[in-house]
Order: sequence, then C-alpha cells, then structure tokens
Amino acid sequence: MTCIPKSEYARRRKALMAQMEPNSIAILPAAPVYIRNRDVEHVYRQDSDFQYLSGFPEPEAVIALIPGREHGEYVLFCRERDPERELWDGLRAGQEGAVRDFGADDAFPIADIDDILPGLIEGRSRVYYAIGSNETFDHQLMEWIKTIRSKARQGAQPPSEFVALDHLLHEMRLYKNAAELAVMREAAVVSARAHVRAMQACRPGLHEYHLEAELEYEFRKGGARMPAYGSIVAGGRNACILHYRENDRPLRDGDLVLIDAGCELDCYASDITRTFPVNGRFSPEQKAIYELVLAANLEAFGHIAPGRRWNEAHEATVRVITAGLVELGLLRGEVDELIAAEAYKPFYMHRAGHWLGMDVHDVGDYRIDGQWRLLEPGMTMTVEPGIYIAADNDKVERKWRGIGVRIEDDVAVTESGYEILTDGVPKSVAEIEALMAATRGRAA
Repeated sequence: MTCIPKSEYARRRKALMAQMEPNSIAILPAAPVYIRNRDVEHVYRQDSDFQYLSGFPEPEAVIALIPGREHGEYVLFCRERDPERELWDGLRAGQEGAVRDFGADDAFPIADIDDILPGLIEGRSRVYYAIGSNETFDHQLMEWIKTIRSKARQGAQPPSEFVALDHLLHEMRLYKNAAELAVMREAAVVSARAHVRAMQACRPGLHEYHLEAELEYEFRKGGARMPAYGSIVAGGRNACILHYRENDRPLRDGDLVLIDAGCELDCYASDITRTFPVNGRFSPEQKAIYELVLAANLEAFGHIAPGRRWNEAHEATVRVITAGLVELGLLRGEVDELIAAEAYKPFYMHRAGHWLGMDVHDVGDYRIDGQWRLLEPGMTMTVEPGIYIAADNDKVERKWRGIGVRIEDDVAVTESGYEILTDGVPKSVAEIEALMAATRGRAA
C-alpha cells in the first residue's frame, strides 16, 4: 500500500514553522477517543491536521512546534509504554518510538504535560492554535496560560497573541504534492474496483446492504482500514435523498441504484458516485436523465485548469442540466432566465463538487477576498452533478418520478489541465449495461 513517507511529514513541519512569526509556538492536540456505547470505542481515526504534521496514529497526544528551540523544534507528548494496557489495546510507540519512528526531536509522557508544556509556552510571544476545535483542550490551554500569567511578578512572560493555526495548515493541505497524489490515486483505484464489484453483484431481490458489503470487502482487500465516509447505497426513490444512510431497502427490478462510496488510505479519501439499473438495463426515462447528468459531468472537466475559477465547473453543469431539463419538458422557459431564477434547484440542489484530500469535504477556502478562487496545480476536487426527481413531485409526469442520478469523479488540477483519478469505473450507459450483462452471462 502506498503511504506518505516520513520525510514528507518533516517537510511539512518545516514549511509550517517557516510561516510562523519568530518567538512563537504551535500546539495541536490529537483527536479524542469517542465512545460508541458503554465501554466500546469507535474505531480511532486521527485528527487530519495532527496526522498531516506527524503521521502519529495514537490518541492522547499533543504536538508542540517551537521554531528555533535549541533542543529541537518538534516536541511530541504521548502515552508511555505500558505492557498491561498494550496486552488489551495494542502496542504504543512510547517516547522512544515517537523519536525513532515518528521524527520527534523530544518526546515526553502525556501525563507530564501540565508540568512541561507551560514552560515551553512561557516566553513565547505568540501561540498558534485552532481555538474552538477541541473544547476540552481549549480549557486546558487557557489554564496553562493562567498559570504563566500568575507568575508574571516573578518574571514569567505569557504570550500576548493567539493566531489561528488552522488557516495556515489548511492552505498547506489544499495543495497536494506527488506523494499525496500517489496515495489518492491508489485510494481511487481501490474504490473503483469496489464500485465495479457492486455493479457485478447487483440484481433484483438483493438489499442495499448486500451491495454495501461488496464495497467494504473490496475496501479492506485493498488495504483500507475504513470507508472515507458512510457509504450511500440508495435504490429507487432513496436516490433522491442526498445523504441517505439506511442502506436497508430491497433492490427492485426496474429501479436505479445510486452508490456514493469511497475508501480512505493513509487518511486520504476517495469519493465516487455511480448510478446504474438494478436489472442491468436502463429504461428510456432513466437513460435520458442519466445521459443528461453524464453530459454535465463531462462538460465540467473542460472548465478545470490552472487559472480557471472554482465556480466555473459548477456553472457549466447548471447550464447543461437546465438546458437538458427544458429539452425533456421538465422545465419550461428560456435557459438563461431559468438559470437566473434558479429554477433548476428543485432537481439539482447541490454544488458540482468540493475539495478532496484528508477529509472527504476537505479544507481550503473557495473564495479569496470575495472572489471565487483560481484553480492551481495540486488542488484536488470532486465533480458530481446530479438530478433528483422526487417521488411526490406532482409537477412532472409520473414516468419521471423517483429517478435520482448522480455521477461523481475525483479530479486533480495539473500544470496542463486536469487528471481524472477515478476513471476505472464504467460511466457510459453502454459500458454499464455491457459490464452487468457480462456478469449475468457468467452467472447463467
């Protein structure tokens, strides 16, 4: 499995500290452990910012970055080795492992943080920290600051300024380098195989969760510890629920099924949506809506390149979809007027994409000084137009009702244009029907 190399984490820390003001300190806590029920914990997943700077996978840890510190700029507080607890919960890095395996210059027990970290903060004029993202740690940090201030008469110098660390970090995370793109490509390949497997397995009489199981098998087989988000397997009218989660309804002959699912590799997400017929053949109405969404998906790629604005791809999909809905008789009027009135929104109510990276809806501003951001090489995004015709929409003919279609790909902006990371999944009507027919032929 492709992973981010240790040298990359060191480069990131160095790049962040180069942006920090002199005589400052940056502090980041690890993600807490969340209880699922009673004494059962959710599967642990590290905070993305913490992971981005360290690659350290354990809870109960804190990073301190201190540019210019004589005894090392990267300090990591973490759990001590504990043979008894490790027998129950798994191995810990401990302080020795934090230095040896994760590049810390200094490592201290997390139990000693109240005694050590205030001394590292004292004398620093500025603290970089993401206030508001971890309420418990916010309180703990303020207590350390109070402790320093209480000793001001003895010469202690508390920091005079707090700066939002997440703004600096999130701008860095927005641009993916070669190592990150390699991981994202592999995640996309694994997820593509999962979608193909679901198409091959699909048939009337199964339930949505049967296809979810096929997805998750392929994710784990490909080395992913978990999906990047809760998989959506939405048959029939459920496809018109954008964040459908139940995945428990039967798959009926004549319906479409929409699958929005992707795995996570080394904390990098993939995000793919495909829509296909449960029985392997599109009806005329399903085909018409599907090919309109596909046309919008393909049109968007022509608006992704360095120097193009973020919003251009979305606007392109709106125009294609609005014109197509007029042609099909689902909207009436002049295309420009319908777009201005947002008449398409009952059918297409979301934007055409989002940033993609360590978070499936990744960090980074979409606007700069009130203007849509210009795309640059290394940015990664999704392209996901859709049309959703609610089952109870009595303003359209009955033959259209309950059809929901979304087609989503992951795209990296390159020097010359774009790279589609998720082209391993059939997307045209002919390709989908051929794949599903071939599977049924083997089964027969």
